[in-house]
Amino acid sequence: MKQIDKIRALLDEIETEIGSLDDQAFTENFNSLELPDLICSVVDFLQPSLYPYEAAVYWHLFRQSILASGTQYTRTSVRSMMQGVITSSSGQSNGLSYGAVQKALQGLEGKRAISKPGDTNREGTLYKIHLPEEIPSCQELMKQAQELESVQIDPKKEFDFYNVRENRIKVFGRDEYKCHYCGKQLTRFTATLDHIQPVSEGGDNSYDNLVTACLHCNSQRGSRPVMDIIVEKNSQHVSSADTKKPHR
Repeated sequence: MKQIDKIRALLDEIETEIGSLDDQAFTENFNSLELPDLICSVVDFLQPSLYPYEAAVYWHLFRQSILASGTQYTRTSVRSMMQGVITSSSGQSNGLSYGAVQKALQGLEGKRAISKPGDTNREGTLYKIHLPEEIPSCQELMKQAQELESVQIDPKKEFDFYNVRENRIKVFGRDEYKCHYCGKQLTRFTATLDHIQPVSEGGDNSYDNLVTACLHCNSQRGSRPVMDIIVEKNSQHVSSADTKKPHR
């Protein structure tokens, strides 16, 4: 049995190391200097929709994943979170009951603030902690905030929405952090920018010449016309849907 446990642990490590392209992009692009902005977005757009225990558990998982390792993943168990997360509301205990932690986790899953991408083992359950731009309840609030915000742009930087970080975020926000071609939901750390008119053909870094794209679509497109990619993606979706239809 010990040998089987070792094999399972090794498989878990390999699974975590390989990850998806998005996971790799998150790790490569995550910058601790962006944490103040990221934390503000959690406080502004996610926390108001959470119950106190849900908020406490979310921040605990955030601490164990994004702050501790620079990834969106952490493995933990209900029992390990019964102490050291928050004092019970009754004040009679320094921790939470098993049921309270379980309910908070279920609430966060229901609000899609966290998800379980892997199986549970002896070390606990693997959780992915989602950022506000990935969470449906936050997306509309973020869109409304961007529309209402009166942004003062430095004239010297106004033209460049590709290289200037604060300008890139505005393009991502405009596109709701979704890939222009396949519609995949992204984050500020996994999204890329694609030029509608390629630079090689005279395109610039202006706001209107850039769209949000996932890594896969951006690399696939190259210098092909935007509409070619969109038509191709739509055809793939239609074909996929047709293959899933039951045969009569």
